[in-house]
Amino acid sequence: MRSAARAIAQQKPDFDGILTSPLVRARQTAEPVAREIQPGKDPIETEALSPWADPREILEEIERRKLSRSLLVGHMPHLGKLLGYLLTGRTGTAMEIKKSALARVEFDGSTPEPPGTLTLLLTGKDLSRKSKT
Repeated sequence: MRSAARAIAQQKPDFDGILTSPLVRARQTAEPVAREIQPGKDPIETEALSPWADPREILEEIERRKLSRSLLVGHMPHLGKLLGYLLTGRTGTAMEIKKSALARVEFDGSTPEPPGTLTLLLTGKDLSRKSKT
């Protein structure tokens, strides 16, 4: 995950928050990324990214925290359902994504209102290769 964190940092993201599922594995993934791109700031744990959460809950959490650019760290199949919802605006839609993948979804307006536009999708292998360049 450290090499993926370096690759994410190379993208020069300007996140105002890194949100993570409260489960151990997600926190272990989010922490090296936070150290690399937001030194001194810990990831924010939220139940809205737990595997049993409704994908719409994270949008409410982002709006409640007034975040405009967020990195979300969680688990499959929840993240696949969340990505499907963000891109279509329909619950019950899912995308298959691999471990350590990075997806960027952009929205029109000031709040994350689906449908959004997928502007980046990198696999863990892509991130690993990018960290070496």
